[in-house]
Amino acid sequence: MPSKIVAPLLLVALALLAIPAVASAKDKTTWLCQPGQKHNPCRVDLTTTALKSDGSSTTEHAKNAKSPKIDCFYVYPTVSDQKTINANLKKDPEIVSIATYQAARFSQTCKVWAPVYRQLTLVGIADRSKITPAARAKAYNSMRSAWHEYLAKHNHGRGFVLLGHSQGSFLLRQLIKDEIDKKPAVRSRLVSAIIPGGDVTVKKGRGVGGDFKNVRACRAATDLECVVAYSTFGETPPTDSSFGRLTGSAAKHFQVLCTNPAALGGGSGALQTYVPTAPFPGTIGLGVRIFMGELPDVPTPWLRPPGHYKAHCEASHGTHYLQADAVDGARVLTPTPDKTWGYHLGDVNLPLGNLTTLVRKQAAAYARMLVAE
Repeated sequence: MPSKIVAPLLLVALALLAIPAVASAKDKTTWLCQPGQKHNPCRVDLTTTALKSDGSSTTEHAKNAKSPKIDCFYVYPTVSDQKTINANLKKDPEIVSIATYQAARFSQTCKVWAPVYRQLTLVGIADRSKITPAARAKAYNSMRSAWHEYLAKHNHGRGFVLLGHSQGSFLLRQLIKDEIDKKPAVRSRLVSAIIPGGDVTVKKGRGVGGDFKNVRACRAATDLECVVAYSTFGETPPTDSSFGRLTGSAAKHFQVLCTNPAALGGGSGALQTYVPTAPFPGTIGLGVRIFMGELPDVPTPWLRPPGHYKAHCEASHGTHYLQADAVDGARVLTPTPDKTWGYHLGDVNLPLGNLTTLVRKQAAAYARMLVAE
């Protein structure tokens, strides 16, 4: 992959590790996805062709929920190809596409709210000197302003799931610290936070005590007020891996959290992979094509590739990560942009079926809790 693609991707995680606390932006939110919106990329046809290793296939007819009982608040990863340091609020094709790729299948259980935010763009962070505190704050406060608007005007006391990836996960990780973890009234509505590729930290050997003091790792499908976080690799990460590792004094007492979405309680499990069949646009689209390879031609908007990936959490050389191995004819994926990133581009879609099933079960547990109260 060209270096001009690798450099922006690498700097995304580094740039968002420390986000200054600046007053929230007051711009009115531009919603990429919201209930009732026409041409909503988070609420689409979910019909899926499930391919089997013997060449046969079946068709799955998943449906969007008519009256979901909970919400999902989705913050997308770095995808913007705009030429400025921070993106504007335009709904560019790559922004629309990533919402479908990562968030649409959660509409089976929740109303998805997804703001357009002033993210650090791929082009804008190619030169590290441009990643200023003000640029980082602009991205975070743009998202946080949308969160405030959602909570004040649209939530109406409903339970919510936080969804993110990469830059989106780093921003939500900060949001949980600032707005949720220490606020019991808000935290009690947190069904869960699914934020892979964001290096959530915990005390070594525990599921809490790093970034968050109250929001714990999800260890069962009935757990609430909990977090699912991991970074996926197909082989042992190099010692300079971009995700899953801490350096310096922090590594003595803390580690990056790995929660296996296929086996929350520990051990291994099969990942349930779902990918849209429409091509992904822009720079990240090139990365997706390298990562996934050529997809089979099927007549539905979604595909379950043949075979599957078996995953378990692993620790090696100070890195705590989700190890995904190809099984039963599944394609061995290409680490993209290089081995230090592993399967980062597939953090959401490789276990997407597991994650949507988890949210459905957690929503049911949340409803039972409300009845019991």
